Amino acid sequence: MPASRKRVPKSVAEEARRLRNDLDDYNYAYHVLAEPKVPDAEFDRLFQRLQQLEDEYPDLVTPDSPTQRVGPEPAAEFREVRHSVPMLSLSNAFRDDEVSAFHERITARLARSGIEPEQIEYVAEPKLDGTAISIRYEKGVLVQAATRGDGTRGEDVTHNVRTIDSLPLKLRRRPAPAVVEVRGEVFMPKEG
Repeated sequence: MPASRKRVPKSVAEEARRLRNDLDDYNYAYHVLAEPKVPDAEFDRLFQRLQQLEDEYPDLVTPDSPTQRVGPEPAAEFREVRHSVPMLSLSNAFRDDEVSAFHERITARLARSGIEPEQIEYVAEPKLDGTAISIRYEKGVLVQAATRGDGTRGEDVTHNVRTIDSLPLKLRRRPAPAVVEVRGEVFMPKEG
């Protein structure tokens, strides 16, 4: 064991194992069964605790940890779609220091591309809990819509997305780009 790694106390290893199992169970219930077992805030709290433990004790990270994936496996009822560019998820930030750390990561990354921190602007909105979606247009015509799935593979939901009145089936801009993917969140308000 490298000198820089801390020995993992048995109680901490057990807590991490329990968190992985619980989070996996909650993910499955939410994404596959559409029957959430815990509120989103509780899931986020547990997920953050597991991340904290794995950050402090890197030996706890396992390939099957919920922290090592973006989303659930695609459901068998839908045709699988492979994303040409992975759909990554955003991390949550609940405290000022987490927002500051995010800003530092962004400015460092963009500085390598010649973008100065003064050029960066942020917009914050309330979190909407829906389904991450990628909508692909070819020559201005909607050809495919897919869920995020695990970030590499998602579910083809083109037929379902075509029912959304506010979503254009054909782009109005001419000339339309050969290919464009629009990514966002699909949700239904409670009053809907």
